[in-house]
Amino acid sequence: QVQLVESGGGLVQPGGALRLSCAASGNIFSIYVMNWYRQAPGKQRELVARITRGGSTTYADSVKGRFTISRDNSKNTVYLQMNSLKPEDTAVYYCNADLRVEIVAPRADYWGQGTQVTVSS
Repeated sequence: QVQLVESGGGLVQPGGALRLSCAASGNIFSIYVMNWYRQAPGKQRELVARITRGGSTTYADSVKGRFTISRDNSKNTVYLQMNSLKPEDTAVYYCNADLRVEIVAPRADYWGQGTQVTVSS
């Protein structure tokens, strides 16, 4: 059983910062890609940032220069440092991992339960 648990969400004023964490636990052979998605009320879920096992990163245009994704492979954990937050960053943020539970198992996607980020004065 694989679990992804996010933490670090909350209420912050515009211009502020938050750091999200997502720890994967359970029967894990290897984690390949780790992603942060977000979903605002009435909108589709969108990819915010992606990081490969080797550390290559991709960002949505809307967060480039403000958000930084990183990971600690020894802890099966991914982070999202969010700076210069704007009201439009308000959403539920979800962690996603592309991983293999055993060497012979196929790769599969797993999701966390989500953490609320609210940017408001």
